[in-house]
Amino acid sequence: MDSVFLKNHLRMPAEWGKQKSTWVAWPHNKKDWPNKFENIPYVFAEIISCISKVQIVNLLIQNKKSKKKIINYLKQKKAKINNIKIITCKTDRVWVRDSGPIFLKDKKKNIILSNWNFNAWAKYKNFKKDNKAYLKIKRATKIKVIKTKFKRKKIILEGGSIDVNGNGLLLTTKQCLLSKIQERNKGFKIKDYEIIFQKFFGINKVIWLNKGIVGDDTHGHVDDIARFVSKNTIFIAKENNKKEKNFKNLSENIEILKKYKNENIKKLKIVPIPMPEPKKIKGIRVPASYLNFYIANKIVLVPVFKDPKDKIVLRIFKRHFKNRKIVPVDCSVLVWGFGTIHCLTQQEPI
Repeated sequence: MDSVFLKNHLRMPAEWGKQKSTWVAWPHNKKDWPNKFENIPYVFAEIISCISKVQIVNLLIQNKKSKKKIINYLKQKKAKINNIKIITCKTDRVWVRDSGPIFLKDKKKNIILSNWNFNAWAKYKNFKKDNKAYLKIKRATKIKVIKTKFKRKKIILEGGSIDVNGNGLLLTTKQCLLSKIQERNKGFKIKDYEIIFQKFFGINKVIWLNKGIVGDDTHGHVDDIARFVSKNTIFIAKENNKKEKNFKNLSENIEILKKYKNENIKKLKIVPIPMPEPKKIKGIRVPASYLNFYIANKIVLVPVFKDPKDKIVLRIFKRHFKNRKIVPVDCSVLVWGFGTIHCLTQQEPI
């Protein structure tokens, strides 16, 4: 592990490392789930309840008036209330994976908050509250914050656009970081991002996949298509139906991984995860994917979609997470907000 620090003093730990807590924001923006919001607080309460039984949950809420009602939702789902710390913090949306800071470690294993600029995926206009949420997190944790810049420019980066193995390897997509569509950092090239990843995350190698899945309004987040589950094991989305819109792009990503394995890391294990059937809500394609799971202490929360492949996927997870309980969460309505479990959580390591 020390080799990761040869050129840099910062490192992003793997998600399966020991965690102090999970950060979540309570849902309030009804426009994110048009005509289906009434079910959303119950889904959030279920997710928070599961996590609260194994670690602390830091829950961001809009105002103190809503606290009692939120606690009632949590009690209905039998959450461990003593493990839930409620913090008043106004947000535009709930996707703290992308809008919140990313927790790092320095060479002395001190926890550091890295604050990245956020522009709502270069798609939505309301993001100013989300972009300031790190200040409340800083105040609550009393952790040192580093602001991220490259060539004197603030860097826009979402947590869902990257995934790391904690040992110098990072996954991302060209579609998200390099496309002119929903462009995050104008003029940034592959070499620029690789310098940034090395400087702030302790990354030695970057695996550049190509495109994300259809229906993803982030324009290519990697946490819907490929995730590390151990230092040398990657779960990757696979579409078996040749007529499906995702088939070409996901097949191409698998080939990129296979090529990388052959040329760089022979012991890299690639585990295909089947895609659920294409899901539409009110005629709009949504990014239903099993890869948007979250690894907490002792458990893995896996999104399921009332799909025949749910059971197949859960068996794969059980084979690869033998020391953790696999907890399925019905996300068939949650995904109407264009995100599921990984999108709404952010881990704070020990």
